[in-house]
Amino acid sequence: MAFAAFGGSAPAVAGAANRKGGKIVLALLLPGLIYLGLFFLTPLFSLIITSLETPDASGAIGVYQYGFEIGNYWSVMTDYLPQIFRSFFYALLATFFALLISYPLAYFIGVKMRARPMLQRLLVTLVIAPFFISFLLRTIAWKQILSEGGPIMQWVHSVGLLSPDQYFIGTPAAVIFGLTYNFIPFMTLPLYTTLERFDVRLIEAGSDLYASPAKVFRKITLPISMPGVISGTLLTFIPITGDYVNASRDFLGSSKTSMIGNMVEADFLQNLRYPTASALSVLLMAVILVIVSVYVKKSGTEDLL
Repeated sequence: MAFAAFGGSAPAVAGAANRKGGKIVLALLLPGLIYLGLFFLTPLFSLIITSLETPDASGAIGVYQYGFEIGNYWSVMTDYLPQIFRSFFYALLATFFALLISYPLAYFIGVKMRARPMLQRLLVTLVIAPFFISFLLRTIAWKQILSEGGPIMQWVHSVGLLSPDQYFIGTPAAVIFGLTYNFIPFMTLPLYTTLERFDVRLIEAGSDLYASPAKVFRKITLPISMPGVISGTLLTFIPITGDYVNASRDFLGSSKTSMIGNMVEADFLQNLRYPTASALSVLLMAVILVIVSVYVKKSGTEDLL
């Protein structure tokens, strides 16, 4: 009766409130949707259109016309198969090594240092400290440190780990080392965020039930930290696959360690093969999307997508 006195029913008032709330939500989402459309969807559509272009009838280098040349994708899959395989192989190894290094580090900072908040914050700052320096400068620094004639390589040769005619820069090991080093923070921070909220009483309970430390880790710590593991591996694997700095001959790689990113850079900026570079980029995105979808589904964390 109260609602009737004001000239409306309860469902009508609720509907009006829902419509008003929907407009507010749309207004809040609109800037983000516009940004997404302008700076993600538009370049993506442009990339797909470019990947289907055909050479211009004039035969001029770098001049193409709109078409529907699906063969561009088959061409890059056959011509760049070694680089495609190498990119995913390097990314898999670098992600694995980053996880091996980051998990103990994140556990130490997030769990063991919980009683010392000042030291904990200092260690977290040290983890993100490399971000204060340019990615390129850090990679160049490692090139200088590991170059022939440097103190590290002199020691390696002196102890017989490598013969005098062997070198490290320009090898797959150097590229994987650089990838692992540069992306360790991307693995450590999600793991730390998960482990920092970890209830250590669960470990104590497992010990009270006579479980070994290994079993406590396998049955308690690892399952609880899986969201951090999944997030960290995704944040590491995806950008590593498209990286072109570490594998470049100007940094830690050589012509024998080139990855997909190096081929895209060469075709866009040097060879002016825009459809080929675009097709390779689209193919990389599609393969990563499939791998990530399967990985997240198999890990049981579909909510991350």
